[in-house]
Amino acid sequence: MTGAAVAGPTGLLAWSENVAALEVREDEIVKLSAKRDALRNRVMLLDPEAVDPDLASELVRDQLVVMREDEVVITLEDD
Repeated sequence: MTGAAVAGPTGLLAWSENVAALEVREDEIVKLSAKRDALRNRVMLLDPEAVDPDLASELVRDQLVVMREDEVVITLEDD
């Protein structure tokens, strides 16, 4: 019975693995929550009643690949 308490599926060895897996999942939740919040903000800016002009211009230029000769495009990579 002592062996099962240490090496069993719910024993001490499994406990440390579960704690490590929980930490990894919590990190994923934080990253996904930040991404969700950014997407929610972008959706709110695209409200048909009051579209943000800067975002609309950015999307149109990106989709149509339209640029003037005197413009410079600076892209930022997402992490």
